[in-house]
Amino acid sequence: MFRFEETDWLYVLGAIPFLVAAFLLALRWRKKLLERFGDYTTVLRLVPDMSRFKHTFKFVLLMVGLTLLIIAMANPQWSSKREKVTRKSIDLYLALDISRSMLAMDITPNRLERATRFAQTLVENFKGERMGSIIFAGNAYIQVPLTIDYAALNLFLTSANPDLAPTQGTAISEAIDLAERSFGADNKSHKVLIIISDGENHDEEALQSASTAADNGLIIFTIGAGTSEGSFIPVTYNGRSDFLRDDTGNPVKSVLNEALLQELAQTGKGNYYNLLSDPEAIVQSLKEKIEQVEKRDFEQRVFSDYESYFQYFLALALLFFCLEFVIAYSKNNLERKDIFKV
Repeated sequence: MFRFEETDWLYVLGAIPFLVAAFLLALRWRKKLLERFGDYTTVLRLVPDMSRFKHTFKFVLLMVGLTLLIIAMANPQWSSKREKVTRKSIDLYLALDISRSMLAMDITPNRLERATRFAQTLVENFKGERMGSIIFAGNAYIQVPLTIDYAALNLFLTSANPDLAPTQGTAISEAIDLAERSFGADNKSHKVLIIISDGENHDEEALQSASTAADNGLIIFTIGAGTSEGSFIPVTYNGRSDFLRDDTGNPVKSVLNEALLQELAQTGKGNYYNLLSDPEAIVQSLKEKIEQVEKRDFEQRVFSDYESYFQYFLALALLFFCLEFVIAYSKNNLERKDIFKV
């Protein structure tokens, strides 16, 4: 298993393209300066010892050396040893509403983006638990199955949008049923579902699904996204911004259905929260409630005994830097002579 111990250093690699662009601009500027003295080819003949390619070659050596140095700082590691580790956790699904009504902007920047950010906050605060994500609109889908790969979970949550749903609506009952099936028949008391939605439910079976799931040991928490005043739903038609309209041409106003979400949480033996409340307070309350849920053991195979290989990349980086230093800009002088001569 390969990994970088200090992944933050890899972001420095993003500077390489800018350095390349700056170098190319410098070459262009240098050529324009030489052209002021006359024809560029003729000017080069007047200085036969000047190399046309050494500047580029030396710059490439520098960039390769810098890249290798950054990789060395990130400390590449390799492990071929895997061992079983037993951990205790609950199974937790985040169910995110991606229906079109979640684009309403009664909370900034809109309901869906605010909900997505909060879902990512939950991922960060519940590391150690097995977590997965469900997205739902007219239907519900497993976006990420139960995992401890929190980076992947955050990545998929970021990509959630109404275009991922082929049919619109707010099928909360399907999200609950899907979560219940996904937990497994042997899991009766270690499972939690957190639903983030505006509650615009057109599904009368939601409360029945919540009741059945609660009888099977699933605890359901709900988080409302939106306000009681509501807002129109922005859409784009043929490149023109507008609001979603009904069959009579009037704009459709979406309002938070707080009563339904509260009833769902009560039926699911959990709690209801509003996304406009203090996020830290919501997270703390969820932690206190979820800490009371019995955890179960699960086995995981993990890699251990990583060996570092930064020294090889560091040695190569120094080699490229030395090569760049000893190579002169002239055509024939491959070595810098008299570099210490005063």
